[in-house]
Amino acid sequence: MSSSLNRRLFLTGTVGTVATVTLAACGGGAEDEPAVAEVEAADFPEGSTMARLSEAGSIKIGTKFDQPLFGQAGPDGDPVGFDVEIGKIIAGALGIDPKNIEWSETVSANREPFIENGQVDIVVATYSITDTRKEVVDFAGPYYVAGQALMVLADNEDITGEDSLAGKTVASVEGSTPAQYILDNHPDATLQTFDTYSNCVTALTNGQVDVVTTDNVILAGFVESDPENLKLVNEGETFTEEPYGIGLAKGDDDFRAFLNDTLEAAYEDGSWAEAWEGTAGTVLPTPEPPAVDRY
Repeated sequence: MSSSLNRRLFLTGTVGTVATVTLAACGGGAEDEPAVAEVEAADFPEGSTMARLSEAGSIKIGTKFDQPLFGQAGPDGDPVGFDVEIGKIIAGALGIDPKNIEWSETVSANREPFIENGQVDIVVATYSITDTRKEVVDFAGPYYVAGQALMVLADNEDITGEDSLAGKTVASVEGSTPAQYILDNHPDATLQTFDTYSNCVTALTNGQVDVVTTDNVILAGFVESDPENLKLVNEGETFTEEPYGIGLAKGDDDFRAFLNDTLEAAYEDGSWAEAWEGTAGTVLPTPEPPAVDRY
């Protein structure tokens, strides 16, 4: 993140109420810790989620542990990646040090249950915003827009795009939007679901499936880690849009506004770009941050 000692963010705690917070020094990208706001629980509306988390000095964040570039368990067991850095930016705006984040491994199928039962405070886990999911949880963001793509073994010449999936066995993750897309649009393909994308990749490499499908950025991470055996079809050409959002409890409008304000501030001060460039940006070009949707 920025190395300035006195950056200022303007964070909306409740609708129409603005609090100014000064950020402590921080380093750059994923290698250094992000800024931590000099705030206390009293700086947020009484009874709000922000006040509760700030007073506790900790936050529970759900993320993936098996997705290179976005959320992957590091050598010490803590996850690293772009989603992880977004989580740290949110924690920092609450005055919570990154070492006080409680990370929970969250797979596609349990993201909504984890939020509903309070096992996590937010989910930042390549979590596509959909109308169906918005019936159960709320979303801040999006903070990135991906697209569904295909990955095959490096010597595969049969699969050239989604129009060549007929008769193929396609792997994706249970409860994911890419899996549902295959069910809805490619009934002539056989969908096989797994609990994690790393297990999808294992199934591909051992010949159990013909192709893996999910978001292009997730697949790019797997290819980058094993380019001799894996490749993207048509250089990662996408055929859907997948806006990634921060999942939170349904109806917590003030917290959602705070999260959106924090994301917009990160766009403005450069910390979003630095988070990208220190993680996914080591493989992929830096995109323009998307406009948040204050639905």
